[in-house]
Amino acid sequence: MQRFRSSIGLLLGAGLACGAGAASADALVISNWDGYMAPEALDSFLEATGNEAELVLHGTNEEIMGKLIASKGRGYDVVFVSSPFAEVLQHLGLAEQLDHEQIPNLANLYPEATQLEHDPGNHYSVPYTWGSTGLCYRSDLVTGQPDSWHDLLTPSDELQGKTTMLATDRWLLGAGFLAQGYSVNETDPDKLADVRDLLIEAKKGLLAYDDTTFYAKLVSGEALMVHAWDGWCNYGIAENADIQYVIPQEGSDLWVDTMVILKGSENKAAAYEFVNYVLDADNHRWASENILYKVPNQAAMEALDPTLIEQFPNLGMTPNDMMTYEQLRNVGDAQRAYSRMVSEIKAAN
Repeated sequence: MQRFRSSIGLLLGAGLACGAGAASADALVISNWDGYMAPEALDSFLEATGNEAELVLHGTNEEIMGKLIASKGRGYDVVFVSSPFAEVLQHLGLAEQLDHEQIPNLANLYPEATQLEHDPGNHYSVPYTWGSTGLCYRSDLVTGQPDSWHDLLTPSDELQGKTTMLATDRWLLGAGFLAQGYSVNETDPDKLADVRDLLIEAKKGLLAYDDTTFYAKLVSGEALMVHAWDGWCNYGIAENADIQYVIPQEGSDLWVDTMVILKGSENKAAAYEFVNYVLDADNHRWASENILYKVPNQAAMEALDPTLIEQFPNLGMTPNDMMTYEQLRNVGDAQRAYSRMVSEIKAAN
């Protein structure tokens, strides 16, 4: 998730010290997205447990997956990856089969977070954040409230050239799948072709494909409506209260970012202690308070300041609501078709 989420391109095959590769084997090595946990987390972890840890940053899921596949998971202990990638790590035999007795704070999770489709029972992954994807828009500059993915894909005249879409494969295609009433994990060739053609046509009305600055475009008024992850829309809301988030009537995907302990970890005891440390209610709450994403930790969410949910209503979405949306899953060999479709869409005039 995923501050810099990315599509599943490898299915075929700020803390203490940060770098591009694995760190010393003497310390617990954690790979995560930049800014996705508290800056002081590793210092606090050391103080609480006596375990030293080093943070290695990855920009995308593909980046860390490439390193893990090449090294067969050696050199890393805990990795933060989106749930379809956690599935791949399990299929490749790189994910540790979790001993729940070593993670007592799993009891803080919502019941729904223990039955996610990619890993029912949390046998090899622990959810860190979860959320939805929808439309983020300037309510003061857009006529009415958008209520359909087609408001983005076939925009009104006032929105022509004033919309952006997420660029990564799963979310770009997901908007088309949802608009047409298909699965967000669709693999049927005819339906894929239908969505490709829809998105090629939709490109004519876009300002840009944008995964990182779309909320800033809303704040400046350069864009009026954008395709957005809920937490990132909140960054815009924080700067302009006229920005609102809505899930279209056709629904959303359910995305989940996870923590995975590597089977090849040389620091298993410390790795378990780290995951358990993150799941402490006070520690896990940091993510909702600072990166404005929902966490699947019931104890953490129930301790949030109610004014935060008033300001950012999507933080108040219940687990029951989110479980009505289809979770993004590993689509296996169909990823080749996804990648080809996205290349065709982006290359089209």
